[in-house]
Amino acid sequence: MCVGCRTRAPRTALLRVVAEDSTLIPDERAVRPGRGAWVHDTPECVAKAIQRRAFVRALRASSPLDTQTLEKRLNGYGNKVNGSK
Repeated sequence: MCVGCRTRAPRTALLRVVAEDSTLIPDERAVRPGRGAWVHDTPECVAKAIQRRAFVRALRASSPLDTQTLEKRLNGYGNKVNGSK
């Protein structure tokens, strides 16, 4: 279930997110240890999840989480290599 829009979807349609040192890290292969939260790989669902504090609840975090790494990934930062499209 997507923590952003709260709809059910197959695992292949969702992105797993884990918290490491109070930072949200996208787990694209879904192999990182620890508790994970699932979200659609869209800026809308991620924004809803951040606004609703859904990641904090789903990951049972005791403090606010840094979302910069996740937001950079969604904005395409680091996806382009050597100027490729």
